[in-house]
Amino acid sequence: MAEQFIIHGGRHLKGTIEARGAKNACFPILAATLLTDQECVIDNVPLIEDIFCLIEILNSLGKETSWIKKRTLRIRQRSRLDAKKINQKLVSKLRGSVLLLGPLLVRGKRVRFAQPGGCVIGVRSISTHLDAFSQLGVKIGEEVTERAEYFRFEFKNKPADEVIMNEFSVTATENALLFASAIPKKTIIKAADCDYSTQELVKFLNKMGADIKAFGSHNFSVIGRKKLSGARHKILNDPIEAGTFILMAAATRSDITVENVEISYLEFPLKRLKDFGLPLEIIGKDKVRIKPWASFKMGKVQAMPYPGMPTDLLPLFGVLATQTEGMTLLHDPLYDGRLRYLNELNKMGAQIIFADPHRAIVNGPTVLRGVTVDSPDLRGGASLIVGALLAKGETVINNIYQIDRGYERIEERLQKLGADIKRVKN
Repeated sequence: MAEQFIIHGGRHLKGTIEARGAKNACFPILAATLLTDQECVIDNVPLIEDIFCLIEILNSLGKETSWIKKRTLRIRQRSRLDAKKINQKLVSKLRGSVLLLGPLLVRGKRVRFAQPGGCVIGVRSISTHLDAFSQLGVKIGEEVTERAEYFRFEFKNKPADEVIMNEFSVTATENALLFASAIPKKTIIKAADCDYSTQELVKFLNKMGADIKAFGSHNFSVIGRKKLSGARHKILNDPIEAGTFILMAAATRSDITVENVEISYLEFPLKRLKDFGLPLEIIGKDKVRIKPWASFKMGKVQAMPYPGMPTDLLPLFGVLATQTEGMTLLHDPLYDGRLRYLNELNKMGAQIIFADPHRAIVNGPTVLRGVTVDSPDLRGGASLIVGALLAKGETVINNIYQIDRGYERIEERLQKLGADIKRVKN
């Protein structure tokens, strides 16, 4: 049975909230466990739908997973790794499943793989993955195109010594790193993404026995090993979740302290918020306090590759823009469907004009009013929660499965801050 959030807005929130394990860092590390038959232990695993789904896929491939603590996962080899047994239904449901391709190809040589699913935020081709794998000696069946139901891969040619990525793709870079780590030679990966999840994966692969070093600008040197060992690793706290709570506090003009903040991965958005006029205080190494503000103006917010503005935070800036003075231009060059959540904000009374699929102009401040809205995707859904906390009256948010994919029991955590939010079945 589907669930909804019912939110009565208009309250100023107060208190402390903490970020938990990073979903996007956990994905590639769980995928990396396929590169070894030895035991791996992963700490600080986020208890969210997408992670549960990936764990189930690992089980279908012959892994045995068990929780030894609430957020600590042990992964062992139960039976021989067999790509033919992969749960294709779950692959087609989960975008992050694309990260299984690198390990499966380098170990099993042949893979039949469904088109990965996930958020509907525009055209999310895996062409950058396909191009990288082609350079690494993988043959992609001629009868299969990007829009086909299945891809067919075969690792049969000599891998190139150097791979140049088509774009700064997080998951394509991680797939190339996973693949190259199990090849006993040196591989150079250029034009690579260097965001927090990629850096975490590098740490884990080095613990497993690979020798990966970053050099220059957006480049990696990888010396792989045919047999990698098991390893233990603690997932870093989620910069995007921390950023979500910081922007929620800003939008609602609340006095909130966010704990477990990975400051080094949020330097750019925190600087921009300070530039815009947000009263923001960094406390120690991992806390950020946001205080109510009287005047606030943004102007332009554009998503950029790391170390720039994270695309996953742009929807939260969008709802903040409905409360700030004047016009704010939102620009996401990558995803042509990222701004779809703004249609739901317009239903609530926002004044937003779409320039094209990648750009929108938000006019503020506006009074939002409670209506029934649909969560279009993970981050858009989080922004609608913030909009509902701002709105006068009752807001009903449908399709909250999308939000559960990335935020663990978010309603219970917001209730502790004084939010009037509850989960109901419809």
